Amino acid sequence: MGHTDAMIHSQSRIDDTQCFATVRALRWPDGVRCPTCDSSEVTQHGRDDTQPERQRDLCKPCGHRFDDVTDTIFAGHHQPLRVWRVCLYVMGLHLSQAHMAEELDLQPSDLHQMTCQWRHGMVAKQPTPT
Repeated sequence: MGHTDAMIHSQSRIDDTQCFATVRALRWPDGVRCPTCDSSEVTQHGRDDTQPERQRDLCKPCGHRFDDVTDTIFAGHHQPLRVWRVCLYVMGLHLSQAHMAEELDLQPSDLHQMTCQWRHGMVAKQPTPT
């Protein structure tokens, strides 16, 4: 079994609950804040229907509803966070996209969308040169 085989088989051992907890901790180290108005007056507002590990929140001042991945590179994609985690690892191995899709058991178009979202998100977060 090759190096990537071991990593892919470990994908089933990655806990979705821990992935979402990590996203929340990294995104909001000082507590959840509304991505629209930046208020800290936020209440938990249930869980996602398809991913119960994904916390929903409601901003009291502006009424905006959001969740753990709203306005992140993970938003709008149907792949679970555990797949993203393995995908990001495999991207670091500098494999071709065709090889990565095969290793991750993803459609090439899904993998292409994921890597484009990741790269676009990285570029968008770069500070403006002064």
